[in-house]
Amino acid sequence: MPGRRLLAPALLLAALALAACSTPPGTANEGGQPTDVPVTGTTTCVYNSTGSAARPAELPPTENVPASGTTPMTITLNGQAFTLTLDRAAAPCTANSFESLALQGYFDQTACHRLTDAGGLYVLQCGDPSGTGAGGPGYNFPDELEATSGYPAGTVAMANSGPNTNGSQFFIVYEDSQLPNSYTVFGQLDEEGLEFVRQIALGGQDGSFGASGGGAPLIKVQIDSITAG
Repeated sequence: MPGRRLLAPALLLAALALAACSTPPGTANEGGQPTDVPVTGTTTCVYNSTGSAARPAELPPTENVPASGTTPMTITLNGQAFTLTLDRAAAPCTANSFESLALQGYFDQTACHRLTDAGGLYVLQCGDPSGTGAGGPGYNFPDELEATSGYPAGTVAMANSGPNTNGSQFFIVYEDSQLPNSYTVFGQLDEEGLEFVRQIALGGQDGSFGASGGGAPLIKVQIDSITAG
């Protein structure tokens, strides 16, 4: 996908980047507990500044990030609501960033800008408010690949422009796809959402991404919102 793009069987998908934020050691929260004391079942995340953002976004929290279980989110596409389940155990820092951006409204009213439908790669790419495939939240963060073991239909994973360049762009796999183990898997779209994306894919794409594969979907897809629950 573009500039920051997914290259089919050798095509790389896009994403962008921003800032690390840390709490000074010993700083207390409202309950009087130091914020740098780890809580069981949590982890610490790092988010690195990369420059301008496609849409203003605050950094996700970095301390005591949940690292177990799953969290359901509601993603509304073209007026239809589906469940996207975040896997905190597999990719806690990725899920943390995605949830933070979603609850800030970062994804609201943004187009899914790229559809790839050939060469063993079947994905719909979203998450760039600029709609160009080059936009991100102004920060990036490391890959979480240990639990990634393939990209079957329904997988939701981060797009990137190389190792450890995750930002806001992500892709939905609508048919089993052939990809290297280079894209952090952080969620799963429900069956109704998967069927919706398949119907979008049947409409084809305009080829605007040229040699890198795919193009803008001919049936336009908009993320209306992504909310908790």
